[in-house]
Amino acid sequence: MRDISISHAKDILQYARHVLVIGCSGGGKTTLALNLAKRYKLPYQSLDGHVRWNPGWQRRDKREQRHIIQELVRQDRWIQDGTGSSTADIRFPKADLIIWVRMPRWRCFWGLGKRLLFTCGRTRAGMPDHCPEKLPDREFLSYIWNFEKQTAPFLKQRIINLGPNIPVVTILNWRAAIDLQS
Repeated sequence: MRDISISHAKDILQYARHVLVIGCSGGGKTTLALNLAKRYKLPYQSLDGHVRWNPGWQRRDKREQRHIIQELVRQDRWIQDGTGSSTADIRFPKADLIIWVRMPRWRCFWGLGKRLLFTCGRTRAGMPDHCPEKLPDREFLSYIWNFEKQTAPFLKQRIINLGPNIPVVTILNWRAAIDLQS
């Protein structure tokens, strides 16, 4: 994995055509991706909104998801929001830059709480129509709680295997996220 600084990532963002924003739920991936999409005029793609879910919280079939991802990554330019390790083999090799949002667990839960406060019962940014934000179930909360222990090592290995030369900038706090956007 090729770790880089925020300042180096900002340089890459000036010319990048394909950017992935990955990390734990509640950490601010969508907000960061949307802000960077606007700043760098990159078309925004959401794994949740464009790939995983149909309207009304109807989950797409895995084969259909893979087909959609293949079509999305063929586009000339994009910033893609979502961790989706099951499609990393399609997405990671196409990336010019991976932005890994690795906020502390408490920050992810705080972000989830904030999301619920502002969007519970309504469809949030990056989601398809008729997918109102709902209270998280135990499985989702467990995913956030265990992300760094269970998911992060797997993601790191996927990056090493699928894109060892892809630059990766790690965002550990909101100051770093704000710096990346400036």
